[in-house]
Amino acid sequence: MKRILHLDASARPGRAGIDPHGSVTRLLTRRVVDRWQTLRPDTAVTYRDVGAAPPAPVSAAWIEAAFAPEAAHAPWMDEVLAESDQLIEEVRAADALVLGVPLYNFSVPSAFKAWIDNIIRIGRTVIVNPDSLDDPYTPLLADRPVILIVSRGGFGMNEGGPLAHMNHLEASVRTALGFIGLTSLHEVAVEYQELGGDLLASSLRNAETCLDELVMSLQSRAPARAPAVPQPLSA
Repeated sequence: MKRILHLDASARPGRAGIDPHGSVTRLLTRRVVDRWQTLRPDTAVTYRDVGAAPPAPVSAAWIEAAFAPEAAHAPWMDEVLAESDQLIEEVRAADALVLGVPLYNFSVPSAFKAWIDNIIRIGRTVIVNPDSLDDPYTPLLADRPVILIVSRGGFGMNEGGPLAHMNHLEASVRTALGFIGLTSLHEVAVEYQELGGDLLASSLRNAETCLDELVMSLQSRAPARAPAVPQPLSA
């Protein structure tokens, strides 16, 4: 694996335990990337901080440009879709994704949702075939590992937990990324941020151990992936 896409979505600019009011997800994504590069020094990293610089949300102009047929494509549409094109190419170029996404009010932060909305594009990352009602969607991205690191203020929100019904983060990310072909999702969560103390410390240690083991496991497998199917920018 030669390139990682490292993305942080927390609104907190620093790292927990290092900076005042720092982010747990930022702390852990950095840990993963550092360990990855220690094991594979030749690994390049593309960093995207959507927490600090959110992508533009989908607009009427974006929709018109993204769904315009080739014959109706106008020059202004290239400008409208330029950011989306860049975000898609960052995903295409990565052999693995490391995503830090805190739970905000039951789901993902709005900045991360804007990123998702920009990388799901008809003709670029997914094809819709209206003639196939049983299976109308064909993802266009080759699969690769995605490490999703989540932090929660509460607890008991893992699958099967007493408050799992309040957590829509992992399921929504799993659905969105799987829709475009990224199905190898590895999820690690930290809980108890609102309570702090020993409970938070224990949850954080468990997440660190899990992530360290995950990096080692992924490095040992490191299969070569097939290139993504190239698609016209104006599709």
